[in-house]
Amino acid sequence: MRDEIATTVFFVTRLVKKHDKLSKKQIEDFAEKLMTILFETYRSHWHSDCPSKGQAFRCIRINNNQNKDPILERACAESKVDFFHLGLPKELTIWVDPFEVCCRYGEKSHPFTVASFKGRWEEWELYQQISYAVSRASSDDSSGTSCDEESCSKEPHAIPKVSNSKSIYQVKSKQNMERTKL
Repeated sequence: MRDEIATTVFFVTRLVKKHDKLSKKQIEDFAEKLMTILFETYRSHWHSDCPSKGQAFRCIRINNNQNKDPILERACAESKVDFFHLGLPKELTIWVDPFEVCCRYGEKSHPFTVASFKGRWEEWELYQQISYAVSRASSDDSSGTSCDEESCSKEPHAIPKVSNSKSIYQVKSKQNMERTKL
């Protein structure tokens, strides 16, 4: 559950950073509250033996019928952030399931995988996968084009406020990755 929630928080905060309406401190406060709320909320609805069980409960959703997801709205209230300053897409669905986090941008688009934990990935591959998912969810069209290397490199390479120092989300910089490969 830890990895899936950390991925979700990282994904959402990357989308928020692209909108550029909140300070670094506001984003960190929001991310911390969101992580806490997701752990509280999902704890009794997490079924590793049957990942699809409780899937609707673990769904974060924004659309025309519900323009504010209750979990995101609560994280905003507790961190004193205006929900609409998050700048999230008007239609966004995120499924946080055991072993996988998926997203759909738009109600009629196909879902895509943000991260899968069925087999461990290298840190850089996971970072690239999340970057691609952020790009897909925040693009103006639903074609799912990947961000180019320049726009991806402008983003920080670590999840905010991850307390587990052994987490795979403590992504190394590109330079450090090249050094470790040598």
